[in-house]
Amino acid sequence: MHLVPIAYWALGIRTAQMIVEAQAVIAFRVAGMAGGWPVSPSENTRMFFEKGPAFMRAYGDATVAAMRGKRPDEIASAALQPISRKTRSNAKRLSRGRR
Repeated sequence: MHLVPIAYWALGIRTAQMIVEAQAVIAFRVAGMAGGWPVSPSENTRMFFEKGPAFMRAYGDATVAAMRGKRPDEIASAALQPISRKTRSNAKRLSRGRR
């Protein structure tokens, strides 16, 4: 197995993007709780229940990638993808500021 340096760089960029989106989601939700940003009344429940399935999917995808003999960066990327999808969709939805 050989290492691909650019793949690790790309993984770092994707991870940083997910972190920025997650921080935006937190900011929108906190602002919504404080009454400063319009969010759905079900947002608090949603933020609690969405994490389990996303992390289980991440665990499963990473496990499959590892069992298929993928490189470490590919395994981490497989784990990151379901979480990134969730943070991206939440950031997009919450940025619209609708109830």
